[in-house]
Amino acid sequence: VQLQASGGGLVQTGDPLKLSCVESGGTPGAYEMGWFRQAPGREREFVASISWSGGTTYYAGSAKGRFTISRVNNKNTVYLQMNSPQPEGTAVYYCAADTFQIRNVRGVKYWGKGTQVTVSS
Repeated sequence: VQLQASGGGLVQTGDPLKLSCVESGGTPGAYEMGWFRQAPGREREFVASISWSGGTTYYAGSAKGRFTISRVNNKNTVYLQMNSPQPEGTAVYYCAADTFQIRNVRGVKYWGKGTQVTVSS
């Protein structure tokens, strides 16, 4: 399974940004997908995840209201909408996939390489 994240870059505080992650090489519809982020000097942390059907989403407490996760299965793509980015959201954002629920870093089976998001004040 390969995961290719894109959409990162430099954004102004409050300007929405949408990240994308395309999955390839796996079994269609088999994976829960998720997003994590890692800020400089900090551990990688969970942001949000979405079930294979898209019917169930789960957010870290700090992410509720700030991020929206979605997916389009016929495009094998999961999205993370950053609704109102803040400077503390500066991090490398990683997408992830697993056949089990994604709620934290431990045990996640597949990782993408990440995309840098820098939020300027």
